[in-house]
Amino acid sequence: MLGTHDLSLFVVSCVLLNLTPGQDTVFVLGRTLAHGRTAGIFSTFGIMSGVLIHTSLAAVGISAILATSALAFNVVKYAGAVYLVWIGFGFLTNKGPADKQQSVKVETPGNWTLFRQGLFTNILNPKVSLFFLSFLPQFVEPHPGSIFVSFALLGMIFFTTGSVWCLVLVGTSVWLSERLKYQKSVGGLLKKLAGTLFVGLGIKLALSHVE
Repeated sequence: MLGTHDLSLFVVSCVLLNLTPGQDTVFVLGRTLAHGRTAGIFSTFGIMSGVLIHTSLAAVGISAILATSALAFNVVKYAGAVYLVWIGFGFLTNKGPADKQQSVKVETPGNWTLFRQGLFTNILNPKVSLFFLSFLPQFVEPHPGSIFVSFALLGMIFFTTGSVWCLVLVGTSVWLSERLKYQKSVGGLLKKLAGTLFVGLGIKLALSHVE
């Protein structure tokens, strides 16, 4: 279909990859637990928009730069790591008001800010570029009529499965936070946990290497 093959296998692979905990999962959970459903949804939109950008880059071959240039890989990697640590410290240093009913959702960032943070978190991870560059071509016909259309189809499938999974995470996180939001100590703990996750994720990204 449209220059692709084994689409059923690709869909199954996408689902399994989405279910595997990673940077995007941590980001969506952290934002939802700290700021609620809307924050989780806009974070999801940002992350999945990053997926579309990575798909486009893979389609035109720009991502190959990251695969062949150690300098380019490291620049993007460290930029992404610093960004995640910065977000994490934002959680850890935000004291919030004493009102326990406001403990979980205090100072919620604007929707555009949440979208932008999700987008940058995804596109500043060079391993995502390398993944799409190596994974998507496995399901593209050797001589399709339009390679870009083939990549676009695969990218939209990954976008759809990933969005559904992230929205499931949002719903689950909201269900949990709704039961804990009136507990001041637990609400504060959730924000500290989210901050620690982001800082740890940034450090992990900074220490990662191409395998």
